[in-house]
Parts: sequence; structure tokens; C-alpha cells
Amino acid sequence: MVEQPTITPVVAELAARFTAGGKRLYLVGGSVRDAVLERPTNDFDFTTDARPAEIQQLLSGWADAQWDTGIAFGTVGASKKGEIIEITTFRADVYDGVTRNPEVTFGDSIGGDLVRRDFTVNAMAFDIAAREFVDPTGGLQAARDGVLDTPATPQESFGDDPLRMLRAARFVSQLGFTAAPRVVEAMRSMAGQLTRITPERVQVELSKLLCGAHPRRGIELMVETGLADVVLPELTAMKLEIDEHHQHKDVFDHSLVVLEQAIDLEDDDRSPDLVLRIAALLHDIGKPATRRFEPGGGVSFHHHEVVGAKMVRKRLRALRYSKEITEDVAKLVYLHLRFHGYGNGEWTDSAVRRYVTDAGDLLTRLHKLVRADCTTRNKRKANLLRRTYDSLEERIARIAAEEDLARVRPDLDGNEIMKLLGLPPGREVGAAWKHLKELRLDRGPLDRDEAEAALLDWAREQGITPPSRDS
Repeated sequence: MVEQPTITPVVAELAARFTAGGKRLYLVGGSVRDAVLERPTNDFDFTTDARPAEIQQLLSGWADAQWDTGIAFGTVGASKKGEIIEITTFRADVYDGVTRNPEVTFGDSIGGDLVRRDFTVNAMAFDIAAREFVDPTGGLQAARDGVLDTPATPQESFGDDPLRMLRAARFVSQLGFTAAPRVVEAMRSMAGQLTRITPERVQVELSKLLCGAHPRRGIELMVETGLADVVLPELTAMKLEIDEHHQHKDVFDHSLVVLEQAIDLEDDDRSPDLVLRIAALLHDIGKPATRRFEPGGGVSFHHHEVVGAKMVRKRLRALRYSKEITEDVAKLVYLHLRFHGYGNGEWTDSAVRRYVTDAGDLLTRLHKLVRADCTTRNKRKANLLRRTYDSLEERIARIAAEEDLARVRPDLDGNEIMKLLGLPPGREVGAAWKHLKELRLDRGPLDRDEAEAALLDWAREQGITPPSRDS
């Protein structure tokens, strides 16, 4: 028994209105697919044989509000009792084969509309009035079999819109499907056409892929077909490198394991953590550029976290990620090796303070990334690393309780520094503030007299003559 989409009273009322007007209304796309797969969805799209002007007329007097921002593409939007509705006239678009922008052409049949869609599982419709599926391309069977295939030949589909190749990898991640062999072959031969797509559109699909339930499968498909060579060439480069800590895996496979383990550490009650997932995937991005063969047959990747942070910034900027996401991921990549200097707990409290301060708001994510980065099969070594990091977190909690580590600041503020040293706002005040913060990190909180004495000592070393305390 195939699960039918949930039809709300508002949607049923709307369908009846279209039927009375001699038009048909279909639920289409992802909401139908998700109903068949018994997946939750809040994405409801409708299609109809009515032309845009007719849609507006049918909505007039019924909808609480309507808008026409998408009317050039045949889409009319409306709201009714808090429900948002978007209805698009049947499409029979023609692509120019150069860009991914179609020449918008309206169609006359639901079958013609469905066969132009990207994949068969997305090419199903549900006739709301008749309460029956319309499935001209075998989407129901494909959904049952967990196979991702195209309604037309993959060459035609991807030639019309190369972004569909990346969407294939995204759906493999989201749905756990397997791409049909002919789809894989077409992706492999046509991957270079992704260069026709804007970075912004690529970034959206990549983010959805990474936030899917099975991102490893989508990433592996990207690398296998060559899509990664266009979108994230650093991934393919990592397949060639052997990680000195994990001789049984290459760096690419290690990174995928870290990604999976980081996902396991995410909070169950929150949305997927895109920043953590990107950082886990790319934390060793700098290894190919820093590989060195050592005497005796060893391999090293010295300072790959520094190089990796720079590479992350360059790649994420090219993909038009926001500055916030770019900097957060780069900082996590830069800091992910810091813990390995902790040894068996040799860090001073000062080093612990710096670890927390440098991580800032990313500390929780850094904890997860460092823990996920342990992929050794040696149970004794894994348990030791886990216990050692437990020890570090316990020390962080203890010091934080004593000193409010989340807000480490100098013991004197800028105004107090200027008053004590007789300085106007400027670089010297900033340098003094930074010096006091370094002392705060090294020695913990200072009382007022200690802080003032330290500031005056620093000033004398800098050749700054403070005003007389009596003046």
C-alpha cells in the first residue's frame, strides 16, 4: 500500500475550487516522493493546467493574500489560514544547452510536465480531486527499489541542466538511494559541464548533500564520477595520500570516517551542523601539500593544519560561503591538532586557557571534531585518547568555574589603561590591553594592585612615562 500525501482541509478546498473551474490541481515533486517514502516534509508544490492569469482568478476572493513574484515562470503564490501555497502552470521548457536557464514554455498535460523533471522519484504527481497517483516514468517502483534514475536519458537531462548531476549526489545523501549505472556513467562523462553552473548554486547543493542522512555516499559518488574535481578538487587529492597515524587508510577515507563520527556526536534535537560537517570533511585538506617522506620510510605532514586553514578559506570563498561559515571552518581546521600537544596532561593552566580562548564560541564544535578525529583501530590507543580528552574537558570545566573562561579579558579595561598611563586612544593603548590579556591567560585573574603594577612595568619597558599618581 503506497502512502498517500496528507491533504489538509485548505488544500482540499482549493482543489475543489479548481475542479469547479474546469481545471485540475496536482501535488507534485518532493512532497509526493516523501509521502511514498514515508518521510516527513513541509515542502508542498502544486501544478495545474490553468494558466497564470487563470490561477490568479481562481484564487481571487478565496485566498487571504496572493503574490506574483514568480509569475514569469508560471508560478502564483498565495496564503490561506496560515498555509502558504505555490501553484505553477504545467511546464514544457526548452534549455539552450549553454546555461541552465530554460526558455519558459507552458505545457498542456501533467505527463508532459513530469517527464521534464530531474529524476523519476521526483516525477510523480498526486491528483488531489481524484485521490490518485500519476506516475508516467516509473517513480513509484524506483522509490521502492531505492534507485535514482532520470525520466529521459541522463545525457539529455544533464545536458539541459548540469546542476542535476550534483543534485544526484545530493539525493543519494538525503535518501540513501543508489544512482542507476547509466546515471553514474553520464555523470562521469559530463562532469566538466558543471562549470556552467554558478558557484552559489553549487554551494547550495553541496550544503544540502553534507546535511543529508548519508553524506558519505554522496561524497563518494562525487569523487567517483569526477564531480569533486570541479567542486572540491581537494577531496580527490586526499585519496592519494597516506595518513601517518592511520596506515590502513588513505586520508580521504579517514576524513569520511571523521565526518561520520562527527555526525554521531551532533545534538539529536538540533538541525545538522553544517560547520562541523565541513570542518570534519576538510580537516586534513592540507596534507597533500605538506607531505614529506622521512628517512626510514615514514611520511609526515608537518603544519598541515596551518596550510589547511588557508586552503579552506580559499575554497569556501570560491563557493561563496558566508564569511562566518568560512572563518569558523578555517579556525576549526587550524585548531584540530592543538590537543595532541596535551600529552598525558602536561599542559599548564595557561595552555588550557589559551585553548579555550582561541576556540571561543567554537569550543563545543572543536571538542566534537577532535574526538571524531580518532579513527584508529587500536582499541587501547583509542581508549587512551578518549580518556585524555575527558581529562582536558574536566580541566576546562574546573578552570571555567573558577575564572569565567568564556569571557577572558584583561583585568583593566581600556579607559583604566589610558588613565593610568596618561595615553589618548591609539595603538599604545591596544598594545597595553593585549599585554594584560596575555598575562591574564598566563597567570589567571590578577587583583587590582597586581594588574596596575604589571601595566606600569610594561610601560617602563616601552619607554612610556606614566603621569604621577598624585597628579
